[in-house]
Amino acid sequence: MISAENRKKLEKLNNNRVVEIVEMAVDLCKPEKVTVITDSPEDIAYVRQLALKKGEEKKLAIEGHTYHFDGYYDQARDKEHTKYLLAEYEDLGLDINWIERDKGLDEILSYLDGSMEGKEMLVRFFSLGPNNSVFSLPALQITDSAYVAHSEDILYRPGYENFKSLQGSDQFFYFLHSAGRLDEKGNSKDVDKRRIYIDLQENRVLTVNNQYAGNSVGLKKLAFRLAIKKASMEGWLAEHMFITGVHGPDDRVTYFTGAFPSACGKTSTAMIPGQTIVGDDIAYLKIIDGVVRAVNVERGIFGIIQDVNPEDDPVIYKALTTPREMIFSNVLIKDGKPYWLGMGQELPEEGINFSGEWYKGKKGPDGKEVPPAHKNARYTIRISDLENCDPRYDDPEGVPIKGVVYGGRDSDTSVPVAETLSWSHGVFTGACLESETTAATLGKEGERKHNPMANLDFLAIPIGTYIENHLKFGKEAEETPRIFAVNYFLKENGTGRYLNGMLDKKIWMLWMEGRVNGEFAAIKTPIGYIPKYDDLKGLFKEHLDKEYTEEDYEEQFTIRINNYLAKFERMEEIYSDIAGIPEEFMKELKAQKERLIAAREQYKTEEISPFEFADELSA
Repeated sequence: MISAENRKKLEKLNNNRVVEIVEMAVDLCKPEKVTVITDSPEDIAYVRQLALKKGEEKKLAIEGHTYHFDGYYDQARDKEHTKYLLAEYEDLGLDINWIERDKGLDEILSYLDGSMEGKEMLVRFFSLGPNNSVFSLPALQITDSAYVAHSEDILYRPGYENFKSLQGSDQFFYFLHSAGRLDEKGNSKDVDKRRIYIDLQENRVLTVNNQYAGNSVGLKKLAFRLAIKKASMEGWLAEHMFITGVHGPDDRVTYFTGAFPSACGKTSTAMIPGQTIVGDDIAYLKIIDGVVRAVNVERGIFGIIQDVNPEDDPVIYKALTTPREMIFSNVLIKDGKPYWLGMGQELPEEGINFSGEWYKGKKGPDGKEVPPAHKNARYTIRISDLENCDPRYDDPEGVPIKGVVYGGRDSDTSVPVAETLSWSHGVFTGACLESETTAATLGKEGERKHNPMANLDFLAIPIGTYIENHLKFGKEAEETPRIFAVNYFLKENGTGRYLNGMLDKKIWMLWMEGRVNGEFAAIKTPIGYIPKYDDLKGLFKEHLDKEYTEEDYEEQFTIRINNYLAKFERMEEIYSDIAGIPEEFMKELKAQKERLIAAREQYKTEEISPFEFADELSA
């Protein structure tokens, strides 16, 4: 089944385990043809051309742009059918989706059996993290989708040569994917048999009967789960975090990582005007010579395109509308041009989208009106194609991290920015991260979802172990990063008016940058260190040309004692029922509540103005 030419490419790796995996996949999936792709430009170009030839992608009017449609019922991550294969149930301290390993393997292997008949199998090699780096994790991808393989060329570094340096080791992740049987549109036909199974025992992911990248591109969130397990065993961190370079005075650049649940400002924080981006989604953090350093696992962005417009997202919008290699998925196409929801211009009333020929008012097979573009429509682009790409985005040594940011959507409690009192208090704060749902996209408005470190969906280890790993990590560094909490969604009581402007996050980040570099004193409060009014006033004037009043400051930074106490009572209820939570974490919880209660008694009020704390300054 494997031609002499392609077998030779495998043999050059001198890795028997790779050959075994490929042969297993060939015997199981029974492809008509097997093509091994190296790092050569010719091989990589072949994949893109194959995606066009098969019709998985089609060209747009702008040079280098293509579009892809997933099936009508294959438009997002399938959480229900994404499961861990476990020999027996493991209590992770939270609800996980799992299936008994032998049973799960029997099921998914039966679906993969013959799934590539009449199709071409692509064998790919990638590096998770920069090439030739202590952060790098080799990854082998086997797929029958040229769209998936092309997406990975944009999102990840080539890794064929890296596999040679393994010297026969089996220490790599691997991913087997098949779109399965295809319908007349070229989409996965048997979506009722869509399965995404994560095998921690074998460091692999098996996925079938899907094309949407969140289910099919194994190197993304599926590999992330494997990396979290590996990081826990080896003493580093794999996190759902952006990495950004914040630019201070005299050309100083300070690097931060940050974790935010969905719809809480993660991407917009990574893309703040005037700052530079290293990564927007997943980071590996290691301590090297006493310094916490981080790399972006990816080299591209698989981003939600809804609401990307020239006013709010000028850098991304420019990249989406100028020539370069990139893929649009599940948008509306009219006369060779892509359209998406919230793009800042009127959309056509007809065109082609994920439902086929589309017209305004069209009903789908489920009886629901089909929108012009899907709300989860995406763009796939290299970070190096963005004007704000940080020069060190591909640095094999990573970038030094001076600050970690946790953000959630909170209408009535958390101040816009605060520095935590210590590393352990910061870990506690991250583990208590909550986010309110929104009526438009996430269900009942105002419902609070607990999402520790914005990583709840991807944890592959017990939550107690995960928190303990964080507590240990910061203490082992000679230069421990400071941890901050942000909230862009605080509202005025009664009116529902947002107290933060859309651009204010730039000021909060610049304050953090100055803070970690010793430029700003701060006010100590029960929940952490908050900015001084005069410092914020100066930053707003200098960077936004905006008058920041004492009234603004007092509204935003008043400590709402009872609301904070209610939050930490929710956390106590959650964590008291979980085995294995570190004692240090529970001490932080107790101390946090005691500080709030003591402040309420001292100031004789439930809401304490930041000016009341003004004499409690910290360097």
